[in-house]
Parts: sequence; structure tokens; C-alpha cells
Amino acid sequence: MESYRTVKSEGQDEFIERRSRFIGTVRPVTTVEEATAFLDEMRAKYWDATHNVYAYILRDGQMKRYSDDGEPQGTAGVPVLDVLQKENLTDLAVVVTRYFGGVLLGAGGLVRAYSHGAKLGVLAGGIQVMRLCVTGTITCDYNQYGRVAALVPQLGGRVEDTQFGMVVVLTFSLPKGAAERLQKQLADLTCGSVTPAFSGECFLPDPGKEGAGELEEASVKKRG
Repeated sequence: MESYRTVKSEGQDEFIERRSRFIGTVRPVTTVEEATAFLDEMRAKYWDATHNVYAYILRDGQMKRYSDDGEPQGTAGVPVLDVLQKENLTDLAVVVTRYFGGVLLGAGGLVRAYSHGAKLGVLAGGIQVMRLCVTGTITCDYNQYGRVAALVPQLGGRVEDTQFGMVVVLTFSLPKGAAERLQKQLADLTCGSVTPAFSGECFLPDPGKEGAGELEEASVKKRG
């Protein structure tokens, strides 16, 4: 997996549907323990709510879980999960809380309401694309520093830190697919005197690939 979509941070939004109050809350999570802790927190916070419906998806083990929390089967948890799957989101949990307003919505109305609550929560958290990056260091002389430091962002990477001593040491992150180009261009730029020392891999936010796709429609169709 070279990249995946998740949410940037915890977010929350709400709307009223036929006197029922729906609150959509999202949080980034990476483990079952984190997801469970979030669900417990929401249940404690909204202890007096009629329902706390949830869904979460994790990259670890390709795990998916959901609950209708007392709503008719298939009208709540599944629609929330479906929102996450259609947007190809992972490593997040969503809770849609409902305070019943006294008017029944019917099966179709519940599906629409819980889907809408999930969309608003995700929009509030903000969608972020995470890309697989390599990390490492580049050691160079001062007369090479300017050209070397400029090369990393040109290849879509980022200089994370720079240490100035007898030589200059740059700590960087770079999309994995650009690692070979970095090696080649560094060699060309410095006549083979500078080579990157790769230290590992990690997923980092891709600032050039943010957005919520068709979910943006939910923000302008927010019900009141």
C-alpha cells in the first residue's frame, strides 16, 4: 500500500431531522483499543442519548466493525460504515449519536439520517491522504548544501531537520517512489560524493492530496 485515506483530526458536527438531534463525531484511530476507548468516551459523554451508533475501519488486519445500537437492523451502523467505505477511508472511527425527537423516521429516513451524520463528522475531521515515505539523512559540505537541500522538495519530499557542524546533515522524508531518483540526482549533482542514508519507512500526510470528494455536498446540504 503506497497511500491511504483517513481523517486529519477529531471532528464533530450535528443537525436536526424531524425533531431528532443527530451528532456525528469522528476520530483517527489505528488499533482496536483506540477505537474501543473512543466509543466508550462517546457513550459516557452522551449517556442520555437514545442511540450511539458507530462504525470503524482499521488498516491493521483490514478490520471493520459497526453497531446499530438498538436501531432497526441495517438502518444505522451499516449506513455509517458504507460512508467510510465509499470514501475509501481507514484508520478512523465514527459515532453518530441520536436524541429521539418523538417522530419516527422510518427505515429509509434512518438510513439517510445516519449517513448524513457520518458525512458531517468526516467533513469536520477533514480528509487526509497519507503516503508511504522513506526517511533518512544526507551529509554534505557547506558548498553543496543549497543545491542538496533544494533537491528534496523538488522530488516531493521534505527536509525535517538540518544540523550544522563540521558538515551539514539533513534529515528528510520522501515519497518511496522517489528514492531512486534522489540517489541518482544526488550523484549527478555532487559527482558521486554524496549519497542518502535511508533509515526507514513511515506514512506521512500528503499536502497535495486533500479533500472530501462528493462528501463536500453534505456541508451545503446540512439540514436544520
